[in-house]
Amino acid sequence: MRPLTPANKKLSECARFLEIKIEGDATVKGISSNSRDLQAGEIFAALPGEKFHGARFASDAASRGSIAILTDAEGSRLIKEAGLNLPFLTVDNPRALLGPLASFIYGNPSKAMKIVGVTGTNGKTTTTHLLFQIFRAAGLSAGLIGTVGNQIDGEQFPATHTTPESDELQRIFAVMAERGVQAAAIEVSSHALAQYRVDGTRFATVGFTNLTQDHLDYHGTMENYFAAKSRLFGRDFASQGSIVIDGAFGKKLSEISPFKTKSVSSGKERADWHLSEAIPYEMGYKVSISGPDGISIQGEIPLFGDHNLENALLAISLAHQCGISVHDIKSALPTLRGAPGRLERIDRGQGFIALVDYAHTPDAVRRILSTARNLTKGKVIAVLGCGGDRDSSKRPLMGAALTEGADIPIFTSDNPRSEDPMKIIREMTQGVALSHDARVIVDRREAINEGVRCALEGDVLIVLGKGHETGQEISGTKHPFDDRIVLSELIHS
Repeated sequence: MRPLTPANKKLSECARFLEIKIEGDATVKGISSNSRDLQAGEIFAALPGEKFHGARFASDAASRGSIAILTDAEGSRLIKEAGLNLPFLTVDNPRALLGPLASFIYGNPSKAMKIVGVTGTNGKTTTTHLLFQIFRAAGLSAGLIGTVGNQIDGEQFPATHTTPESDELQRIFAVMAERGVQAAAIEVSSHALAQYRVDGTRFATVGFTNLTQDHLDYHGTMENYFAAKSRLFGRDFASQGSIVIDGAFGKKLSEISPFKTKSVSSGKERADWHLSEAIPYEMGYKVSISGPDGISIQGEIPLFGDHNLENALLAISLAHQCGISVHDIKSALPTLRGAPGRLERIDRGQGFIALVDYAHTPDAVRRILSTARNLTKGKVIAVLGCGGDRDSSKRPLMGAALTEGADIPIFTSDNPRSEDPMKIIREMTQGVALSHDARVIVDRREAINEGVRCALEGDVLIVLGKGHETGQEISGTKHPFDDRIVLSELIHS
């Protein structure tokens, strides 16, 4: 995705921005860290990686018309050894400077609209989707960037990461600005923050959902994980924010934030935004919401689950900080819909409730199964696996959450990637006392079919872990697999 009008900076301007000197003064039309996606007239960002240096792809970038290379000293050495004769923008940490430079090249597009960044372990996708809907209901041209995909008003674009690489992110912002987008919501992952992907972005406000165990294979400790998330609440990014304070990390973030934030809670009256009342009904909740300065909003929110009330409250607080009126927020509430693959209902006329959800952390599994329990007086049947080549320390915690929350827990495969699926399941069940109703079925389709076979009138069957995903990665190959389609087919068969 690129703006119709290319950037028009001089190479010397880019060098001055980086506070370095360079020979040559070609016109810069853009910047890309992907040599396969690079277009003529753009700078190639050759970044150091975990397995190899991006300088390996400099020849490919040059053949596609790159006019200069942003890299570090090691990258410069490798490229010179390869015999390439291109100007170098050599800096100590090119990854940290890629976002700011891309923003500069594309004319600081994030400043042309109100951008809201949302971080946290669970709830980012739903919160940003709700915020996007509130923006559009208020009559704004709106954008959305996140796990499920990117949107500009009604037009959808595929996403490869929750938060794009910094050069791609700034290009997306440039396209949004060119198309007149007034407000946008973006999911900001901990990986993105640790890897400087949102650096160079100015946010109108930022939000925090929660922090529970996940990604410790990358961050190592919860303290490091929190430090990465809390980067978003820095003066380089924003001057205001909203924080869900129902967890210990939310409370801590509200205390250390360098700027004033609005507190959000589903039940605490001391929070700036809180629920005065939430009465379940067949489609969701009838709510009474209290906000700062005496704000009071009554209405219906057609979403299931207490966690979604938190997501909705956070979206409301962030929308209000962006200048959306209380009237427009109230009008939007009954029209809100959850994100794809988040407590998504599959209805083929069956006598039981069938749901698909993305829950893939212990806390999320626990919350979702609690929601499922509240939907029925019958049994809760749940299908769950854990992803391979990811944080293995959470596997027994997820297995315990599944066993505790479901009457019939079905352990299966998720995306095993390079790992043995049965090994993953053994780790999930380690130390877990399995009931006689528990099942272990490695094949995911067969596991879902067993859930359908067990479900009786009035029960709830919920398939967890993959949500909106349309593939299952096994031994390096991604096979077509969509829980929603599979569940629908098996119900109907």
